[in-house]
Amino acid sequence: MNLFQAIIIAIVEGLTEYLPISSTGHMIIASSLMDIHKEEFTKLFEVAIQLGAIMAVVVLYWRKFFDFKRWQFYLKLILAVIPALTLGLLFSDKIDALLESPTTVAITLLVGGIVLLFIDKAFAGQTDKGIDTEEKISNGKAFMIGLWQCIAMIPGISRSAASIIGGMQQKLTRKLAAEFSFFLAVPTMCAASGYSLFLKDWEGTGTPMKGYELILSSSNNLYAFIVGNVVAFVVAMLAIKFFIGFLQKRGFRLFGWYRIIAGIILLILIYTHVIAE
Repeated sequence: MNLFQAIIIAIVEGLTEYLPISSTGHMIIASSLMDIHKEEFTKLFEVAIQLGAIMAVVVLYWRKFFDFKRWQFYLKLILAVIPALTLGLLFSDKIDALLESPTTVAITLLVGGIVLLFIDKAFAGQTDKGIDTEEKISNGKAFMIGLWQCIAMIPGISRSAASIIGGMQQKLTRKLAAEFSFFLAVPTMCAASGYSLFLKDWEGTGTPMKGYELILSSSNNLYAFIVGNVVAFVVAMLAIKFFIGFLQKRGFRLFGWYRIIAGIILLILIYTHVIAE
């Protein structure tokens, strides 16, 4: 992966992480189209690039994240992230295998798109009504939203879509469901990035290395990591601001059609061998 490719992947991550269209799926597509070899650093980069997107949420909602008197907020995030942490540890190998399957992504993009076409009608009464402040979210509801988020361990589902739908199923308004999804992304993606950087052994290099050692092993890797996270941070800031306003006015339907079209295009690319299965 060269620096230009790293910037493209970072833009894709920043744009798609908080939209209900699957950042992982789009990074797989982008990597395949650019013929980026799935070497160890590339796999690490596609996880660690989330750090920039995480910082975008922390900066935009800094009052919530740094108001240490509101310990209930942190408790809800801890409860909500427990399911993903547990399943992630239990099924990490199977999840890693799915991450390399464009066919899986194409199918889940299609199925998820069809679901999004009907979500607005399914929750029509909650656009402006329902639980509208984070303080009103109970610990039980936070945990249930965390369970919904686990569906997104299948590439192409979209962590954002799963957790937002989970929030709406728990009677949150559309706006609050989206914001709580953003908040939940911080501990979820911090855990995933932290595991990849400090705990996981990357063995494809011949000698097992921790993620941070792999990044520091060459100046190209270090530059790609730093520049990629800065780009992902800036783009994610813009994407979050756009998404909240768009979601309140237009809902999910456009994203549903986008997913369906993207899924069909991806299947065509796979069928014509432009992208390997």
